[in-house]
Amino acid sequence: MTRVTDNPDHLLSLALGIAVEAAALITDGRRRGLSEVSTKSSATDMVTEYDRLSEQLIVRRILEARPDDGIVGEEGAQTVGSSGIDWVVDPIDGTTNFLYGLAGYAVSIGVRDPDGGLIGVVAVPTSAEVFTARRGGGAFCNGRLVRCSDTVDVGKALVATGFSYDPARRRRQGARIAALIDSIRDIRRFGAAAADLCYAASGRVDAYFEEFLNPWDLAAGEVIARESGCLVSSISGGPVRPASVLVATPGVFGPLRDLIASVDASLDGRATRPRPTA
Repeated sequence: MTRVTDNPDHLLSLALGIAVEAAALITDGRRRGLSEVSTKSSATDMVTEYDRLSEQLIVRRILEARPDDGIVGEEGAQTVGSSGIDWVVDPIDGTTNFLYGLAGYAVSIGVRDPDGGLIGVVAVPTSAEVFTARRGGGAFCNGRLVRCSDTVDVGKALVATGFSYDPARRRRQGARIAALIDSIRDIRRFGAAAADLCYAASGRVDAYFEEFLNPWDLAAGEVIARESGCLVSSISGGPVRPASVLVATPGVFGPLRDLIASVDASLDGRATRPRPTA
């Protein structure tokens, strides 16, 4: 039986308050200027003191309210819980944007229960927007309901994507985009997966796909995208996973998935077979 404190609305309210507080912290940090910038997995994978300070704040607030929950954070937070509720945190998604003072970086907080993604909150400070969703409750931006686009022609689809920090993977992804670009309306690369997912949820782009993400990039935005009406899977059509994400409005989801498969097969020198129709 679900405990009162595990009520989705309670969890959503808690996640929302924490995300807004963390967004204010990093906004103030960006205004003051950065003094500690280093790299992680590659020379282009950046981290700042505010990534760490934001995660510390988020973890502290979660544990103050819910000491039995599990937490996984990008900057190393790892708490094994006993409640069946886990928090997946990206304290600044889009650190490169944050470092350069560009728009689109976000605070991303997802909550999972044994059935998967339950709550998603993504705060985008530069646009003063907070996207929220809970399973079965719809998706919202600043409290207003959002829905994915109604585009049905993949040739008119505006598609967002991102690129790996690994140079070899990035070259392959660049070749894919070059082969794909004349079959869709255009490509957008905003630089933060959580924001990309929310832009698909609110119809600002018609689709988003990316590879080689981490759980914290996806946890909140996936819930928001699903609740907006988007279809979600891996790029190959199986279950979505951080290594392979495809999110799109229903009208272009299948055609875009097939188009990417055809491009990938061409790059690999393979033939493709049409997917069976229902």
